[in-house]
Amino acid sequence: MQRRVIDTLYIDAMVLADEARSYFDEGGRADREALDPMARVAFSCESLKVTTRLMHIIAWLLTQRAVEAGEMLPRDALDPSRRLGTAPVTDSVALVQMPESARTLIAASVELHGRVARLDDASAGVDLEIESPVRSLHQRLAMAF
Repeated sequence: MQRRVIDTLYIDAMVLADEARSYFDEGGRADREALDPMARVAFSCESLKVTTRLMHIIAWLLTQRAVEAGEMLPRDALDPSRRLGTAPVTDSVALVQMPESARTLIAASVELHGRVARLDDASAGVDLEIESPVRSLHQRLAMAF
């Protein structure tokens, strides 16, 4: 993977983490207080989900930097404990009730996790193409002969 891609994603993740911390800790306090009690709980849960996504991303990017710097073998980065990890799912019903600033941060964290997940899959050699019935039949025929 190119160092510039990893560095750019790392900067994006750190900036987003700082924005999320600032909003969910302080700036969004008035937004949170304006919500009904159940929506406030959902707001808190979503802030934790954003944090979890970002921490998964940052840990994965630091692993890639360690490989690039020669501090870790590339095969060690493919260990399941060093892979990106699954992102927590945001409830679409709860999302609609969130203030605009919260929705923006949540969407940004989901989008960034998706970008990094595609890189993680590519670096692990996961085939990202959807298996077609024709390809499957072709592979079965090739195995038979």
